[in-house]
Amino acid sequence: MAIGSGLGSSFGMSAEVTYGTYVAPTRFLEATAKLTKRKNVYQGGGLAAGRYVQPGGRRYVTTKGAGGTLDTAVYSKGMGLLLNGLMGGTVSPVQQAATAAYLQTHALADPAGKWYTMQAGVPDLGGTVRPYTILGAQVTSLELACETGGGLTASWGVEARDVTEGQTLAAPSYPTVGEFHFAQATLKAGTYGAETAVDAVTKVSLSIERSRHAGGPYMGNQGLRSAGVLNDWTKISGTIDADFLDKTTWADRFASDASVSLVWEFVGPLIASTYYETFRVRLPQVFFDGDTPTADGPAEVKGSFPFSVQHDGTNAPVTIEYISTDTTL
Repeated sequence: MAIGSGLGSSFGMSAEVTYGTYVAPTRFLEATAKLTKRKNVYQGGGLAAGRYVQPGGRRYVTTKGAGGTLDTAVYSKGMGLLLNGLMGGTVSPVQQAATAAYLQTHALADPAGKWYTMQAGVPDLGGTVRPYTILGAQVTSLELACETGGGLTASWGVEARDVTEGQTLAAPSYPTVGEFHFAQATLKAGTYGAETAVDAVTKVSLSIERSRHAGGPYMGNQGLRSAGVLNDWTKISGTIDADFLDKTTWADRFASDASVSLVWEFVGPLIASTYYETFRVRLPQVFFDGDTPTADGPAEVKGSFPFSVQHDGTNAPVTIEYISTDTTL
């Protein structure tokens, strides 16, 4: 028997070959899976003398689906499936020299065909872990954040075809991992390819949203959705919180609406040779939407600088580089 609380929960996933067709989870992550079933109900029943409540026998579930959020840290290994689901494209880890370090480069591309089986093990009070298996899961968004003294956190948006309780709970097996955190972080700004580290940054957050159409549901699919395709511009935005040290870094760029290239990176322990555990986000063209710093009291002046990301015409608008010991996604 498991612990009859969230302490006994689990989360696992695998890539699907066919959209919405179960594949037993083999990748397990320490995660908070807020993924739930959704349904739309049609209530039938017309006017009938003497009937004061509509008949329960004519209540029908007409469409189904699932979705929610998956909250994780950013771990030193095991993040490749989620990153690929968000960013799209064909990505294979590339061995660095003859070492145990492998580089994944996730440049913004079409995520078509990136479907997953996700399974949340949810314990009841008696210690039985109930398997809720999410089929046809697609990663639709990512929010990254790190602030002074904290870790790098990730919240993944998920939309899916359905939830079933009919699959066996996959026994979790967790890899030994580290987490990226504030002491490993650097924010660089400047010309693309020549960015340099900036000082006085206390927090960075970044959001990537990949809007998809709902995939129906269409007649003939028993109320279930099909795999959605991208149907809007990818929205990339974030905020930099910093003490007011050098006005040319953020405030002047906001005032002039000049773009800048940003690199937000976390460099962890050595893997081998000159290769370290790394999580790096490249944003070649960033515009600031606020603000002019103001002195609001006797304390040091601080600023919060929201930004948006555009396409510079040459480089991918966002690229995530991930160095780990993972030989596969």
